[in-house]
Amino acid sequence: MEGSSREQRLRRFEADFRAAGLPLFDEDFSASTDVFNRAVPLLAFIFLGQMLGAIKLEWSFLANVAAVLAGLAILLTAAGLVNRWRGRPFGSVPEQVGTTELAAFVLLPALLPLIFGGQVENALWTVVANLAVLAVIYAVLAYGLPSILVWTAKRLYRQLLSSLMLLARAVPLLLIFALLAFVNTEMWQVFATVSDPGLIAIGVLFLSLGTAFLLARLPREVRELESEVGGDAPELTTPQRRNVGTVLFVSQAVQVLTVALTVAAFFIVFGAIAITPEAREAWIGSEGDVLLTVTLWGEQFQLTAELLKVAGGLAAFSGLYFAIAMLTDSTYREEFLEELTGEMRSVFRERAEYLRLRAAPAGTR
Repeated sequence: MEGSSREQRLRRFEADFRAAGLPLFDEDFSASTDVFNRAVPLLAFIFLGQMLGAIKLEWSFLANVAAVLAGLAILLTAAGLVNRWRGRPFGSVPEQVGTTELAAFVLLPALLPLIFGGQVENALWTVVANLAVLAVIYAVLAYGLPSILVWTAKRLYRQLLSSLMLLARAVPLLLIFALLAFVNTEMWQVFATVSDPGLIAIGVLFLSLGTAFLLARLPREVRELESEVGGDAPELTTPQRRNVGTVLFVSQAVQVLTVALTVAAFFIVFGAIAITPEAREAWIGSEGDVLLTVTLWGEQFQLTAELLKVAGGLAAFSGLYFAIAMLTDSTYREEFLEELTGEMRSVFRERAEYLRLRAAPAGTR
């Protein structure tokens, strides 16, 4: 960066922060210019698509077509008026998406169900759905989730080696339990009869518990990381600490997910080979719902819905077990944080230089 202007260097630092999954290290970060403006195409697509909120099923086809076209006209006109109110050309695309634009995105489409048929419930659901969309967009873009996932993927191999070392220490107990549970009649009977909503509820339960365990030590780890690599730079703000915590959480969550998927794959393959139709008949009273049959060397290997459910249940438990082990195994956490500290040190060093450069007079090179 030698010889480059002050502004160019600042922009380069900010780009590095985003690439590291830490966009909130940018001191000029703003949701209106760094988050929602980047999502304008998606927001516009959703906004215009909600002209369908003017439809009422009790009406005729032609009446609904007319309502949709009228709804589209209302939305386009309202969007143009918002542009004029904000001092932009009527048909322009906003470069800044502030409170006014966000309020229009949430509320204007909700007016259509009210105008066309007085559909109060649909209007309320439209507001809720649009608020949820904005929350997801903010969570993904403001905390640099795409960059964090790329950052994690590049380092996943090394992280998985550490994870496998931890798993190897936990394997004797985990493997014995999993294998015994897998060939247990009650295990198959429970998962063979559980409904799809029930299976989803079980998955959500394990996911919630695993997330809680991963989140338990994040504040402490963020403070330790900042203390070790922060140098003499000013302390992180609360949003910046949450950004660092997001990097830690996603990195660990990806490892847990990878381990759980590996366990699921193992039991699917093992079950297709080892669990015969006769065994399933004895355990669940039928051969099950066969989804796929593969013939190799004259033998038939069957993939059943029940096998997928049992393998998924054991994978969910293994993921939860692994998350707990990550929380309680001090050696793993030291290794994990040591690697992450090395990666973060350069980012914190850039942050210190970035803050000094911002404080320097304009024209500094």
